[in-house]
Amino acid sequence: MPAEDINTQAWTVYGQRQLARAYTPPIPHQMAWAPWEGVGPGAEILGDINGRRVLDIGSGAGHHAVHLAQAHGAHVTGIELSPPQHERAASTHADIQGVQFAQGDVADYLAGAEPFDAAYAIGTLAFIDPHRALPALREGLRPGAPLILSLLHTDLHGHGPSTEVAPREQMILLRDDPPLPTQMWILAPQLWEDLLMEYGFRVEAVDLLNHPDENAPVIQQLIRARRLPDTPVRVSSRPRSSRPPVAHAAVGVGAILLSEDGILLGRHRRGTLELPGGTVEARESFEAAAVRELGEETGLIARPGDVTLLGTLVDHVEGVLRVTVGALVHAWRGQPATQPDESVGEWAWHPLDQLPDGLFVCSAQILTAWQPELPIDHTPAHFTPFAHGTRATTTTVDGLG
Repeated sequence: MPAEDINTQAWTVYGQRQLARAYTPPIPHQMAWAPWEGVGPGAEILGDINGRRVLDIGSGAGHHAVHLAQAHGAHVTGIELSPPQHERAASTHADIQGVQFAQGDVADYLAGAEPFDAAYAIGTLAFIDPHRALPALREGLRPGAPLILSLLHTDLHGHGPSTEVAPREQMILLRDDPPLPTQMWILAPQLWEDLLMEYGFRVEAVDLLNHPDENAPVIQQLIRARRLPDTPVRVSSRPRSSRPPVAHAAVGVGAILLSEDGILLGRHRRGTLELPGGTVEARESFEAAAVRELGEETGLIARPGDVTLLGTLVDHVEGVLRVTVGALVHAWRGQPATQPDESVGEWAWHPLDQLPDGLFVCSAQILTAWQPELPIDHTPAHFTPFAHGTRATTTTVDGLG
């Protein structure tokens, strides 16, 4: 069965069970972008919506739509695919001014609707193929309109987001009934950003909302995007030839984590001691690469906003240009541990005044670029610090302490 048909079936059963329970969630005092209250911003991230038309995608029981109409003066339309979910909202809130509910597929609905001034989806857009939903949303929003998406990032089992646009099985948990299987597009923030850009949106911010219980692994990501204005046909470009360019450089990132016990180093299977890090992937920011590699190699969880880039280190290895970006990670969650199938493990904290011998060259270069007084010997590299309010300069890191 196609993924979206599985989801339609699951949410229909869910709505039927909630109707049978006669359960109606209370109208919230403020918008809750995650399943738990008191975490993250409120409705202010939608901008000034007083008197404006707002679309609630997957409106469910309709309580968020009613809140925006009553507390913020918006004219909200809730579109819901599941007939019993739509019935819950329409029957409960039929007399609320400024709110209307429609039943159907959001892409089909938008094809015949007047463009909206804003749209949001709280945990629902991940149940729709983004290659179908995002182009429909672009056509269904006015130029400059905000699009706010709350999406699952890490589930209750600690499974993080995917780096490919494909659905995977997740369960809708119910209090007194068996869980319902669904198919969800749980994608990494960078992948969502790439998709949104492809379909005519600009991503303004991505926040990871952690569960208030520090022991709970579930994380929600909150994406703030804006529909780009219509523009004339863009000037085309073309490759110089059909052959790909000859590879001549390797680009990587290394992360410095400093605790009261020192810096975090792991042992590579080839014997060197090194910082968490690795190769930067296509269309990935250096901050995102540092966070991804940190999670893959150590199991620690950090956010791109917790990363400060130090600068680039450039050297040559057997004729290949090597570019390494140092990154200082200010905050993280968890305890470092050896991860399956990773080449670096045995993670431990080392005091700065008791650093071990045998550091990997790139890690050594990053550390002396960060603190030049460290007595670490390594081959020289050309270091260009990133500007943090000042003009960037270049220097040579020679590693002689």
